[in-house]
Amino acid sequence: MPTTTTSPTLIAPFTLGGLDLLNRFVMAPMTRFRSPGGVPTAEVADYYRRRAENGVGLIVTEGTLVGHPSASHETTVPRMTAGPAEAGWCGVTAAVHAVGGRIATQLWHLGSERRPVDGVEAWTPSGVGGHAMSIADIDTILAAYAESARVAARAGFDAVEIHGAHGYLLDEFLWPATNHRTDSFGGSPARRAAFPAEVIRAVRAELPPTMPVIVRFSQFKERDYQARIAQSPAELAEILTVLADAGADAFHASQRRFWEPAFPGSPLNLAGWAKKLTGRPSITVGSVGLTSTFLHMSRLTEGLTTGEYDLVAVGRILLGNPAWARLVTENRLTEIRGYDKSHEDVYF
Repeated sequence: MPTTTTSPTLIAPFTLGGLDLLNRFVMAPMTRFRSPGGVPTAEVADYYRRRAENGVGLIVTEGTLVGHPSASHETTVPRMTAGPAEAGWCGVTAAVHAVGGRIATQLWHLGSERRPVDGVEAWTPSGVGGHAMSIADIDTILAAYAESARVAARAGFDAVEIHGAHGYLLDEFLWPATNHRTDSFGGSPARRAAFPAEVIRAVRAELPPTMPVIVRFSQFKERDYQARIAQSPAELAEILTVLADAGADAFHASQRRFWEPAFPGSPLNLAGWAKKLTGRPSITVGSVGLTSTFLHMSRLTEGLTTGEYDLVAVGRILLGNPAWARLVTENRLTEIRGYDKSHEDVYF
């Protein structure tokens, strides 16, 4: 085990689209199914507060559902809607802010992953796995995202992340395997990005200028690890440029393993390409710190030091280690429990 693991860059402050962060640690979004009726509870507030008070610079919540029946069939995933859910989120943001933390919500629509229950079919770009969205349907979903953005601002969030990854609705528009549209929302990489771009514009319009909009994207899907929205950096540039121009302040580039190059011929990972192609800050994520021995830690710090990417998102290791960021910063690695799948069943 190395004698030191914390690079100066990892614990250096960073400003993300006008939002000052204490360090480069980000908590990645992870669905926890702890919000009955879509309403986050005091237990949810405590869960996020513990990570904030232990040194995570930016919390990104689990996916929060926009307010339309097509968004999800889940009953214990939190929603970002007016009323009880908004009140619950006010409690969460207050708890995080009380310990000096910063918190973003992640807005989510499941697309074809929604089960067809309660008489509501999954909504999809062109009917692969559910109902093919009409232009009127697109306008309806844009309005739902805008309303959720208004709720997030009122609830005290510091930033909004838009979930455009892993095979959910926005990613289904980006992926040619699920977007067969022949109108302005389908075809070339740039046209496939048109609807996600409209979502970004709708969200951006409802937020203060200093409240960043982060866009999470991926190549892989939950059901297809080999999937690609772009076969080359040029294709990825077409997509990400459209999203950046629409108002994305940063990109959260999800990989299964952050240390792997995104395209042949270059060592850059997906976050590195996102920053290179758009000039926007980027967040790298993908199996960071899953064991206390910190495999690939030199690759992680190298990417930060060279400016390949700017922030590092950590997911599963935080489930069983709320103090992970503090322990890493203080080089107390022997106190970190390596990730175990059983950690997904606990909530503290």
